[in-house]
Amino acid sequence: QVQLVESGGGLVQPGGSLRLSCAASGSILSINAMGWYRQAPGKERELVATVTSGGSTDYLDSVKGRFSISRDNAKNTLYLQMNSLKPEDTAVYFCNADTVAIRGTVIGKFTVWGQGTQVTVSS
Repeated sequence: QVQLVESGGGLVQPGGSLRLSCAASGSILSINAMGWYRQAPGKERELVATVTSGGSTDYLDSVKGRFSISRDNAKNTLYLQMNSLKPEDTAVYFCNADTVAIRGTVIGKFTVWGQGTQVTVSS
């Protein structure tokens, strides 16, 4: 089984910073695109940022210039540096990975989600 475990969420004041991490483990052969999503109460889950295996990135317009996504391929770990946080950034943040992995005797492509980490921006 492939697992994604997020960490780094918490409570921060407006204007503050947090760094989220997402560690992938299990029978992983390769990881293609990885991304961060978020879901605020009563709202749909939205894509915040993505990074390809080659390092190309893309961002939600509202976080451009404030958030930075990166990955350490050797460690199978994804990061999200969040600066100048605003109350509207409050949400549960989920990481996501498109993997090629082994499940039992099967090698296949699997999209995996983490369990989520709460980010609260409030004074």
